[in-house]
Amino acid sequence: MRPDPPTEPPRLRGPLTAVLVTGPSMAPTLRHGDAVLVRRGGRPVRPGDVVVAVFRTRPELLVVKRAVRAQDGGWWLRGDNDLVTDDSRAYGVADVRGRVVARYWPHPGRVRPRPL
Repeated sequence: MRPDPPTEPPRLRGPLTAVLVTGPSMAPTLRHGDAVLVRRGGRPVRPGDVVVAVFRTRPELLVVKRAVRAQDGGWWLRGDNDLVTDDSRAYGVADVRGRVVARYWPHPGRVRPRPL
């Protein structure tokens, strides 16, 4: 029996990547089943941006959350739904992989930063 290979952190490929939102943590901004476009590069992440990231304590999990503040070389993230705490309150600092720029399904539109 061979040991399991090490888990590699998820990657976004290309400058724009489609990502499917799962779970209720970003409601009402994004809902389970929404499809979004994520941009790698471009302008730097700012507080209030919706981002795709990987928590350092859960490197196998790609998440969609709102950037709150830069911390320890990464970002402190929160979901928009305060009833769900699967964000930095539970998992700590995350490394941002890209910024959510638009939802393309089911209700197309820009995903705008929100003042915190």
